[in-house]
Amino acid sequence: MRILYIDIDTLRPDHLGCYGYHRNTSPNLDSIAADGVRFDQTYAPDAPCLPSRAALYSGRFGIQTGVVGHAGTAAEPKIEGQHRGFGDIFNSQGLAGRLQGCGFHTAMISPFGQRHAAHWFYAGFHEIHNTGKGGMESAEDVQPTVDRWLAANAESDNWYLHVNYWDPHTPYRAPASFGEPFAGDPLPAWLEDEDLIRRHNKVTGPHSSLEINMYDDHEWKQFPRMPGKVTDLASMRRQIDGYDTGIRYADEQVGKVVAALNAAGVWEETAVIVSADHGENQGELGIYGEHGTADVATCRIPLIVRWPGGRRGAVDSGLHYNLDIAPTLMELLGKQPSPIWDGASIAPAIVGSGAEGREDIVISQCAHICQRSVRWANWLYMRTYHDGFRLFPDEMLFDVVGDPHETNDLAVTRPEICKEGAWRLQRWHDAQMQKMALTVSDVIDPLWTVIQEGGPFHAQHAGPNSPLPAYIKRLEETGRAEGAAELKRRYAKWL
Repeated sequence: MRILYIDIDTLRPDHLGCYGYHRNTSPNLDSIAADGVRFDQTYAPDAPCLPSRAALYSGRFGIQTGVVGHAGTAAEPKIEGQHRGFGDIFNSQGLAGRLQGCGFHTAMISPFGQRHAAHWFYAGFHEIHNTGKGGMESAEDVQPTVDRWLAANAESDNWYLHVNYWDPHTPYRAPASFGEPFAGDPLPAWLEDEDLIRRHNKVTGPHSSLEINMYDDHEWKQFPRMPGKVTDLASMRRQIDGYDTGIRYADEQVGKVVAALNAAGVWEETAVIVSADHGENQGELGIYGEHGTADVATCRIPLIVRWPGGRRGAVDSGLHYNLDIAPTLMELLGKQPSPIWDGASIAPAIVGSGAEGREDIVISQCAHICQRSVRWANWLYMRTYHDGFRLFPDEMLFDVVGDPHETNDLAVTRPEICKEGAWRLQRWHDAQMQKMALTVSDVIDPLWTVIQEGGPFHAQHAGPNSPLPAYIKRLEETGRAEGAAELKRRYAKWL
């Protein structure tokens, strides 16, 4: 058995052809989907990058592992304490370690562990190939390592290879020689709207349309595909074309991988999993080019599984998490999952008649904002604990089936749905705290630790590195004095 995990950073599924996108961004990924199972409603339980990949390889929610943010205590796994054995829990109970126990040679091609100083990310891997640029790699930096590894190992048996491409992540870095593959294609219809752009130009918060570079409109000369702001349809096109071109460029590398496996004569007997760490807000909630919220745009991810002997051309629409991948692989390999994993196997959707999705799922964000949200039926209920300088209300509600881009907050008009969302969220939280009391060395919800330590790393309200004073000044200088005044009111204690 050979298993290839293709991890494309910042890849939102609705920008792929196999998920219904109108642009031809993903012909190779579409072909894999046609030959396997496409999961339509899979979510990263904790976003963005570091918490999501912690969930994938630990099989656990961030509230359990402690990894919910990008810095401070929230970027480190919880200390295991006196019951820690010779090895740690990521080694003994993580997905990669479990695959080693199944007899797999495990290999990783990614700089991610060094990028986030998350060296536990490499636990359970026999081989680690760090492509060396800390996530600033373009595919031409990654592919030679992939090619060499496949040339040496493709024909061997029982390997698991994780390959990490970065091109859809900001700054958009596909080389100029790749051209403009979408120059003649229309934008997504909802973004082709001058009135929407004008409304978004009044929005307060990092990565708003006037601050795509987080807190300013700086442009990178070495990355001409990346705008500093969106003020009209031309700059909107530059933003979306830059993102879509990154997807297409990564997709071309996937085609090379498929060709190499075919040339080695092992493609038909190789399992392929395609996914991402998170999606990307591209206008949703007034945010561009960032994975900064606990919503559908940030947390919904593609999941495509092509398994030898499995279903072909199938679609599963149940609610799932990326942490379901670990128990799924164990069931497909005839092994038992770890008893501490939070995921549920979806193997029946891959090799059987289908899998039953969850009644609801909870998604979290503590790196750019502190939010938890619950997704069920048509609804997304969002609860904000730290607004990340975006001036969100405490609760928001969206009908994400009828309003997939979250343009109409229904919290005020549908209080009964908000109450149900709050109940579902509290039910999940109670279950997590009860599990924590029995299996973890503390009973601390790391979301509150993030707030105690000065706020999410990318929007700290306290401390010498807080961007808030300078950002308030920028708002005043760019015609958004009202937003500046509200930030002063909300954060008066720290100004």
